[in-house]
Amino acid sequence: MASLKDLYSSKDTAGLDSNLGVDYVINYKIPQDDREDAEATFVQLIEGLTSVGLTTEVRRGGKHSLLVFVKIASDKFLADQVYRSRLQDWLHGARTVGPDSDLSQALRDEPVSEAERLRLVYLLIVKPKNEGGAGITPQSGRWKHVDCIFPLHNHSFNKQWIKKMSTKGQTDEADLDEIRDKFGENVAFYFAFMHSYFKFLVVPAAAGFAAWMFLGQFSWLYALASCLWSVVFFEFWKKKEVDLAVQWGVRGVSNIQHPRPQFEFECQAEDPITGEPVKIYSPIKRLQTQLLQIPFAAACILVLGTLIVTCNSLEIFINEVYNGPFQAYLGFLPTIILVVLTPTFSTVLTKFANRLTEMENYETIDTHHAALVQKEFVLNFLTSYMALFFTAFVYLPFGDRLTPYLDIWRATAQKLTPKDVNFQTQEFVINPERISKQMFYFTVTAQVVNFATEVIVPYVKRQVFQEVREVQSKMAKEDDAAKIKDHEEEAAFLERVRNEVELETYDVTGDYREMVIQFGYLSLFSVAWPLTACCFLINNWVEMRSDAVKIAISSRRPIPWRADSIGPWLNALGFLSWLGSITSASIVFLCSATGEGPRGTPSGIKAWGLLLSILLAEHLYFAAQFIVRLAFKKLDSPGLQKERKERFLMKKRLLEQNLGQGVSDLAATPGIEKTEEITLQALEEEARRISTQGHGGPEEA
Repeated sequence: MASLKDLYSSKDTAGLDSNLGVDYVINYKIPQDDREDAEATFVQLIEGLTSVGLTTEVRRGGKHSLLVFVKIASDKFLADQVYRSRLQDWLHGARTVGPDSDLSQALRDEPVSEAERLRLVYLLIVKPKNEGGAGITPQSGRWKHVDCIFPLHNHSFNKQWIKKMSTKGQTDEADLDEIRDKFGENVAFYFAFMHSYFKFLVVPAAAGFAAWMFLGQFSWLYALASCLWSVVFFEFWKKKEVDLAVQWGVRGVSNIQHPRPQFEFECQAEDPITGEPVKIYSPIKRLQTQLLQIPFAAACILVLGTLIVTCNSLEIFINEVYNGPFQAYLGFLPTIILVVLTPTFSTVLTKFANRLTEMENYETIDTHHAALVQKEFVLNFLTSYMALFFTAFVYLPFGDRLTPYLDIWRATAQKLTPKDVNFQTQEFVINPERISKQMFYFTVTAQVVNFATEVIVPYVKRQVFQEVREVQSKMAKEDDAAKIKDHEEEAAFLERVRNEVELETYDVTGDYREMVIQFGYLSLFSVAWPLTACCFLINNWVEMRSDAVKIAISSRRPIPWRADSIGPWLNALGFLSWLGSITSASIVFLCSATGEGPRGTPSGIKAWGLLLSILLAEHLYFAAQFIVRLAFKKLDSPGLQKERKERFLMKKRLLEQNLGQGVSDLAATPGIEKTEEITLQALEEEARRISTQGHGGPEEA
């Protein structure tokens, strides 16, 4: 695999400068204990790939494995697949205009990108046979010996991309188009989101710095600004992703869903619209299974909540009450417990979430993924925010009520301390800086650790393992004559492919999760530490570049899937934005320096006052959301202009075909086909309806 040194080198490294026309690589395992079955299935694999118009070459892989190199048979066959795909997009409403029946003209008007080619080839490999594919499903069913299917990296582009990301201040629209053409819209949407989020962070960073300098913690003015910012950003992104989907020609592709191979149907029925047979699974049974999400969420809250609250109370006792022997070392005990047990419990609960999602038996890959993301978001929400909720809503406002519970730890410490050792405690005093220290950890320390685990550790580990393999290869006492050696002209290329096989699979879901959780810290708790946005602004500048390095160097090249939005993460953003208004108002009421109640004396805190602040904040949130959404609806955008232009030209062509050129000219707006900038004159009402109701409203994302 390429290293940073290779990518920055001005000379092409052997094996990296070309993919030799290969579209995909299939790593096929041949275990010694099941060799006969593996060999028989391998023959079926090659036959299946050939039957759908793909050509293959086989070479030796790693230990007990073969590499199957796959490419599309001919440019003519690729053109046919492109036409079918674009026609399907038009039939499903993803395109306003169908593809030109003249294939050569259609490809000249809209050339096939690298991502489109790779996506179509991948679908030929994995789609069911009844849909024209080979039906290869890695590590599943009879294809259990198929370890992975992945495209090869374009190292020429990777070199250019990493250099550009390292030298430019931020990405622009041209950079996003390049990412889209190489990695598909799914990855491009992530970088587009990061680009917009990064620019928007400048506002709360400036406001937070000013609040930190002049207003301090728990400022209602900063809370109001933070809430308004989250509303504006959320509504902006809803409109932005619609605009990008139109510009990239993927508006509505989420309606073209790919069937999930693991789906088990109960019966088949005739579609009342198309008359085609449709596989049916009882929605009642699925609903019954979905109701299990309630006890699942309760179990997550009970297990993770108990763990986090217990460790936090222990940490408070050790650092703020206990003054006995080994106090400096015991302070690490709660952190060690959390570091060990939280991933363990999270892994177990994640397996339950996967199993529950499997039981829900979704028909398509997209719906299955969305359901799984929702369950994982519950886990991430608890592990990320529970400690801060405890500090903000229990420790700071009601700290004096913790004393009886801390006595439990005091009694435990007395029993564990030898009698000849002087055991000392001090009076419990609330530390108002505790939440600031926690926020510093989550916004700075945790981000640095995450960067190391995502980029540095995998890179170092891979280099070490590669050195070990080379040493083992040199020390091996195999008969050179018995070895199967690569052809000299292929050796460097094959070595590079074997290295890419060892890389991890890149999943953009993890990056989305990281950014959404970060948005939650900003929306929910930045009122307790206004410098939160400043830290995230710096972090995200580094994050965009580290993600590029992760994709180009540390991971296999992702399958270039299409997308028309950021998917279920949009709902998570909306939820956190709404919850942030309530949380910020509550924290300001409970923890601000005014009134009798804050800082551990709950006797003066009025329940009606807390409830009133929550209701007021929520109503202000919805009012701001309504105004901002209405304002964004009034704004035009290049994407929506493009959509209206395509619809207009389509109607004009229909008029020309049916009524003649003269009538169509009378119906047309002069000059509309000559410029991208469309003035709303003859089509004003229709364009407004399209952009705000049926086809252009950002709320439909």
